[in-house]
Amino acid sequence: MKKKVLSVVLASAMALSLAACANTTTDNGAATDNGTSTTETTNTTDNTAAAEEEEAYQLSTLRMVVDGTLTANEDNRQDAFEEQWEKAVSEKMGYAVDLVIDQQDHSGYKDAVGRILLGGDLPDVMIMSADMYKQYQTTGLLWNMADAYENAEFQSRMDMPLINQNMKTADGALYGFAPYYGNGCVTYVKQSWADAVGIDLSTIKTYDDYINLLTAFATGDPDGNGVDGDTYGVIAAGFGKMDEAPYINYMSEFYQGAYPAILQDENGVWYDGFQTQEMKDALLRMQDAYNKKLIDPETLTASTKIAREKFFSNDQTGSSGAFTYWAGTWYQTLTDNLIKNEVDTDLVMLAPIKETVDTWGGYLNREAPVWVILDDGDGNDARENAIFKAFIETMLDGGTVQTLWTYGAEDVHWSTKAEEFVLNAGTDKEKAYSYAEGEFHLKQAPNDPNSLWKKNLIDPALVVAHLNDDTPAAAAKGTDLATQGNKFFTANCVDAPAGASCQTLTDYAADIADAKNAVIASVVTQNGDVDAAMEGYKTAVGAIIDQALAELNAQ
Repeated sequence: MKKKVLSVVLASAMALSLAACANTTTDNGAATDNGTSTTETTNTTDNTAAAEEEEAYQLSTLRMVVDGTLTANEDNRQDAFEEQWEKAVSEKMGYAVDLVIDQQDHSGYKDAVGRILLGGDLPDVMIMSADMYKQYQTTGLLWNMADAYENAEFQSRMDMPLINQNMKTADGALYGFAPYYGNGCVTYVKQSWADAVGIDLSTIKTYDDYINLLTAFATGDPDGNGVDGDTYGVIAAGFGKMDEAPYINYMSEFYQGAYPAILQDENGVWYDGFQTQEMKDALLRMQDAYNKKLIDPETLTASTKIAREKFFSNDQTGSSGAFTYWAGTWYQTLTDNLIKNEVDTDLVMLAPIKETVDTWGGYLNREAPVWVILDDGDGNDARENAIFKAFIETMLDGGTVQTLWTYGAEDVHWSTKAEEFVLNAGTDKEKAYSYAEGEFHLKQAPNDPNSLWKKNLIDPALVVAHLNDDTPAAAAKGTDLATQGNKFFTANCVDAPAGASCQTLTDYAADIADAKNAVIASVVTQNGDVDAAMEGYKTAVGAIIDQALAELNAQ
């Protein structure tokens, strides 16, 4: 893709917008002698030429930017995924397409996207969180794929059409595509730790019950090393993820009635949820738990990777008994790591506590991450349409390519060939697998022969369009724990509040998140006064928030 800087793109977008406004008129064109409109005749000719050009456009390479949600990374035979994708897509397109995968670190992905977009050498497609999507959809960088989406082949197999329909702007534009719905987090607890402190996890119903559990983990000897008080109750990747919805998902039990974002009340009026009494109460609950050493102090700065690895580390000193993280496949992954490190064989998902249910109705299901196509700004959609057909439309083709995105490469990550293998041979965790010819099954993970491969990027339980019945993977089922995790979450979740989107929030998203994080750090980890911290927040970004609310409430 041609190089460009963000300011040029924004300027181009503004110019195009002004031109479009200038051309809006009730005049339908000057009539010719035969009664037709000269404008209509010209448009028909132009549309035919554009369609022919789009049909003839051929991609040579397709560069994608992705985070850690693509499990087929370099250590897990990404080369095989890439090779099979290129073969399948080239056959569908009728010409060769070279896929270039730029996989960024998962924890620092938001910053990486900002650097890439500001750097000017833009990729063809990239994945974005819902918040990032809202931030960039008004910049002119993203291509409006509404027409391509409506005419895509996968529409005939759509099971959840509203996921993408609900992302359209008021004027019908669609700048991103979600192949699966958002998912959310649940609170996991180590069964062995609960047994060690004598607590029945089925009795954890309220916030007081939860705090009592964390207290037992932090003051007793749940890891069995003979030392009381060298462990914590809970660890998380931050006290709240202020730059990504649904914000509270890693510490949900503490946010009773609080949601630190711009919200709509029952009358449709937008307000700042961060400046509410409920948010102050949530901060004070976290402050109290932090002072009592129920929360691992590394929570303030921990990445998701650090929090995960500390939770299932083979050295449990300094670890925690509770960890709130993603549902579904992660139930299997966390359990596998606990077993591998000889920590625990059973991980329990806590039902949402009463206070969470009273506030929201359950755990929060986030808005889905999306794939976006970068607009080259040349005013011609031929290239972008080709990218849509090659990348997004094939992603849910119901067959070979959708299987690649869901399960990975054939005979590398999954197979239908007869085979037998054993995981953890010679140990008490030994498990044998045997499959007949033609039976779809997952194989051993390329980077760990003692682990079973789970999925690639698309969770089959969350996908918005199903596989064709004659596709080998159509009859596949997820692992038992992943299936249990998805069922548990869907039975105990509600959709997160709809996010706000306006130009001021887009322009100052980072400043607002920084101001919120400063309040959290001051109150929770430095024992600061909550009212004084809130005044500091108002001083830092109060005027920005007021401007954003004015824009939203004027819409």
